[in-house]
Amino acid sequence: MGNFKGHALPGSLFLMMGLWWAGKFSYWYATRRKKSVGHLTSRVAQCRLEVIEGAAILFFSLIGILAEQFVADGPWLHLYNYTEHQWDRLMNWQHATMYLFFGLAGGVSLTVHATGSAPLALDRMLLGVAFFNEGFLFLYHLHGRAMLDVHVHQLLLYAIFGGALTTFLEVFHRGNVLLELLRASLCLLQGSWFWQIGFVLYPPNEMAEWDPKDHNNMMFITMCYCWHFAFSMLTVTVVYCTVCWVVRSRLKRTPLMEIGLLKATESEDEI
Repeated sequence: MGNFKGHALPGSLFLMMGLWWAGKFSYWYATRRKKSVGHLTSRVAQCRLEVIEGAAILFFSLIGILAEQFVADGPWLHLYNYTEHQWDRLMNWQHATMYLFFGLAGGVSLTVHATGSAPLALDRMLLGVAFFNEGFLFLYHLHGRAMLDVHVHQLLLYAIFGGALTTFLEVFHRGNVLLELLRASLCLLQGSWFWQIGFVLYPPNEMAEWDPKDHNNMMFITMCYCWHFAFSMLTVTVVYCTVCWVVRSRLKRTPLMEIGLLKATESEDEI
């Protein structure tokens, strides 16, 4: 992560995850509210989507771990440099640890929904642990850095711990659409802010560098964070409204007899 690409990678992953959650939870809520079901809202189909999501999180987490370990200047699984008698590239190890916990969350979600042999709430609990672990690592990741560097990462912590708290609440309030959409917006905030950190600390090409000691930069970046949060909430709102409009349009074109057949299919899936 010590470069622009290292922040763009997790930023892109969190953006994709946030958009996926916004669309998925909006669709499920819209169909529940209309009390009409289709193939995509059956219990079996929902379970399949959860399995796909868990597998995707696990896959991309493995990609992140491999990228942190086996890049040209990575530690290549060496934790201690015996020649220089010091720890070897601990920043890469911390980032790999962050990906590890998200990989565990993806693996547990895959197990819960593919086998049904574990409590359903376990997937939310492990995801909350993954977010908390991410924030815990970043909290002690900033010692000795420049003022602006510390500030942009401290702002990131609000989104991370907010996502952790929201996910832990979902353990006890599963299916609460407000919590689910809030988690999606905080995930989008994380993703866009990772990109912003990359532009601030490692400006690509010939972009002007930021003065890390300028107080005006501190003021602007704080305001910019609020803009990012507003943009993430606006994005979730647009996705929610679009999904609700699509569901409503689809139901208007669905004959009543077909809806009855779909409801019967839903009952069979639950059995």
